[in-house]
Amino acid sequence: MVATAKKRSYGVSFLILLFCFFSLFRGAESYSRKLSVQLNPGSTSTPRGGDLLHVRAVGDNDTLHFLFCSQGAPTLLLVHTNTTTSTVQVNWTQFVARNHSGSLKVEPESSILFSTAVVFSRLLEYDDVNDTADPTSDLFPPYELQDFSWSRLNLSGPTALLCGAAATFTNGSLCLQLSVFETEGRGQSWPRLLHTTNSSQLGVWLDGVVPRATRSRFLLELQAVGGTYPLSRVEVHRSIDDEFTPSIFKVSQWVSSENGSSDVLGFVQWKPVAYRQSDPALEDATPCRHSDPRPQSGEAVAAASGLIRGFYTEPETFGLNVSFGLPGEPFYNSTKFLSWTVLVGCGSPPVDSFSPLVLTMMAVGLGTPMILLLLGGVCICIRKRATASTATYEPIN
Repeated sequence: MVATAKKRSYGVSFLILLFCFFSLFRGAESYSRKLSVQLNPGSTSTPRGGDLLHVRAVGDNDTLHFLFCSQGAPTLLLVHTNTTTSTVQVNWTQFVARNHSGSLKVEPESSILFSTAVVFSRLLEYDDVNDTADPTSDLFPPYELQDFSWSRLNLSGPTALLCGAAATFTNGSLCLQLSVFETEGRGQSWPRLLHTTNSSQLGVWLDGVVPRATRSRFLLELQAVGGTYPLSRVEVHRSIDDEFTPSIFKVSQWVSSENGSSDVLGFVQWKPVAYRQSDPALEDATPCRHSDPRPQSGEAVAAASGLIRGFYTEPETFGLNVSFGLPGEPFYNSTKFLSWTVLVGCGSPPVDSFSPLVLTMMAVGLGTPMILLLLGGVCICIRKRATASTATYEPIN
């Protein structure tokens, strides 16, 4: 009876363990949004000075408006509304003139839950003569992205490519690619960021630009613009799983929250890694670092970006720099290519969980000892019963 109870106990424990692991494989019900794409909405002709892309992502009871603009410095604006009928209205005469706040509206304005914008304002280059990766010394004059000559947006569904160059570029270009998603998923190439339907992805790369020194390194300046609650702090989270971004165990999140609470309203998320080839491989990865966000002049950012000027009346702005490369890492001149990827979204940032492969390995690692323990218990019980039967006294004839 005792042996039978033990066997049942082991069996039940093993089944519970298996149930716990396999229940982890069941993801949440997939949520999707219906996407529609408009280039220069409401305009009867191609506007001078740059394009405005509007991607409308409609959910069950809300709408996300992604607006990507090359009027001045490239800017991505995200507006979240609590209705499925909200629309974007543009006064093109005022918008192109870039001297009037309110030339771009999301209506009804009362439906707006949250808005944030990211401005790619400057590209900085410095001569790292001593290989210290210290961007505070030997800085060249910055490239102001509002002064770049930008191409027309090249559209492919909910994906848009924008490339531009400075007058002082000998060759090459700086490109940004926006992607908006109907469903949750993961990027196809490294760093393979996990995205949700509440986020968009921006890939940024510098290709073929002749540096101003043989030991040049680059920084990218970003400005985060918002209303009452702008993106004001960066959080760094660690993980023990690097399956999707090999050798990278961190994720950085520039977030907005209400009065310092833990609830995140919006975010910019990235892995602290860039790549020196257009087809990323592990050996081409290079670390990147960020500075602390600092308050910036909202008026200066509005002057640099037509989208900020058109949408925000009194923008609150924070800025930071992302620098590429550490001491001992190859310089930009080694490949003349550098790429970096970020997510921009509302609500809580996506969180990487253990993949099915890792969960399987954990299940095997923990399940195998349980099976051995179960088999060992059975063997011990059988041996005890055999010993008990041979030790019984035989009757004497």
